[in-house]
Amino acid sequence: MSLKPEELSRVLAQKLKDYEQTVDYYESGVVVKVGDGVATANGLDNIMMSELVEFADGTLGMAINLEMHTVGIVMLSESDQIREGSIVKRTGRIVEVPVGDGLLGRVVNPLGEPIDGKGELVSTATRPIERIAPGVMTRKSVHQPLQTGIKAIDAMFPIGRGQRELIIGDRQTGKTAIAIDTILNQKGENVKCIYVAIGQKNSTIASVYNTLLRHGAMEYTTIVAASASDMAPVQYLAPYAGCAIGEEWMDNGEDVLIVYDDLSKHAVAYRTLSLLLRRPPGREAYPGDVFYLHSRLLERACKLNADYGGGSMTALPIIETQAGDISAYIPTNVISITDGQIFLQADLFNAGQRPAIDTGLSVSRVGGDAQTKIVKKLSGSMKIDLAQYSELQAFAQFSSDLDATTKAVLDRGAKLMEMIKQPVNQPVRLEEQVVLLFVAQHGYLAKIAVNQMKRFEKEVLEFFEIQGQDTYALIREQKALTPEVEAALRVELDKFMANFAVAGDR
Repeated sequence: MSLKPEELSRVLAQKLKDYEQTVDYYESGVVVKVGDGVATANGLDNIMMSELVEFADGTLGMAINLEMHTVGIVMLSESDQIREGSIVKRTGRIVEVPVGDGLLGRVVNPLGEPIDGKGELVSTATRPIERIAPGVMTRKSVHQPLQTGIKAIDAMFPIGRGQRELIIGDRQTGKTAIAIDTILNQKGENVKCIYVAIGQKNSTIASVYNTLLRHGAMEYTTIVAASASDMAPVQYLAPYAGCAIGEEWMDNGEDVLIVYDDLSKHAVAYRTLSLLLRRPPGREAYPGDVFYLHSRLLERACKLNADYGGGSMTALPIIETQAGDISAYIPTNVISITDGQIFLQADLFNAGQRPAIDTGLSVSRVGGDAQTKIVKKLSGSMKIDLAQYSELQAFAQFSSDLDATTKAVLDRGAKLMEMIKQPVNQPVRLEEQVVLLFVAQHGYLAKIAVNQMKRFEKEVLEFFEIQGQDTYALIREQKALTPEVEAALRVELDKFMANFAVAGDR
């Protein structure tokens, strides 16, 4: 049986008419092109920016390019069922994540779905992942300290609640270790923590989870994980999802610490996304809005004033450099957005200085206002002493005849460098830092050899743990170098030094 041309035309016309009736171009669309996790669709005339859409096979996507006749959609999971002609429908919902205390102790993906095998989340609310940052009138200046438990940072580059402090350095220099130690140090401090893993290996994320679990930190921590095996759109969403989770607590008057590990991989994921969406490339093929990508994220970290609950969100973004080049495109972008940076130097790390903090290039622009008074008083000259040591050390290598003043500066600098060394996952409490800073500031190190510094530090802290609890309580209570605190420290240290000198002579 054969159809005549006029009959074929009539059948095709009817089919097209019926097809058009099944598609509401305001609420639905038709895929015209798909590949590499990106689909282009006609229709969807009422679509909103960042709206969730659903394909015929149930795959979710996000509308990200709104053009005159087409919509660019990024898929949030892999699917081989989507092809040209597939139907895609609006959901009417902007991409959102569940929020609330039910996320504490959990590992979730950027859509808020649990991936730790512990069952469904107990969540009562959701929040859009994108939100305009709080305005100037809703903020308060940073004035409360956020103790990291890392001696070098708390003494020289203090961080306040609501600050954005960049951790920057080459790969394998201890950037993540600093962030994890800061989370560990929040135990008992009423600070809820969020660790956002972007483009990390699954084994690395599992290692971080196990470390936090082992130290009891998962009780107050949520991990948002977008691994290296996840699609670029999922990695792109991760930091915004983590930020939305933190904002729920901040808006309820609580203090939050969020770590973005790391924003270099986030920028690469966004570049991949943009190039697939045919957006024009710029410097290093990054799109023109890559600065806005991170500025709108980091501006959401702040300290709110009392009228808005008084909560805070402190951000520790991490950036990976190539051969220590902090003048590259993405590092300079993020440096200009944040309130200071902790720069980790590969040479120091390889020389055994852990954490490998470069005291010359590191800075905290607002944390000094929030620093505990006693630490601020005792660490006043420490940064200058270490800067002089670094400068003189370079010249001392070429000279065998040094004057007494230079030798004294080098000796003090070497002892301070030994003192700020710290093993990973062993944060130091405020009162312990005060003891060590007092020792350094008041001449107690004069008779201690550099190679005895670690033994000295260990034994002096053990001594105070046993016999100096009253002094510790006084430090915690007053948090300033009052005559009473100074006298108590001197009494205990004089006792210890007498015994230490004898042990050292043996």
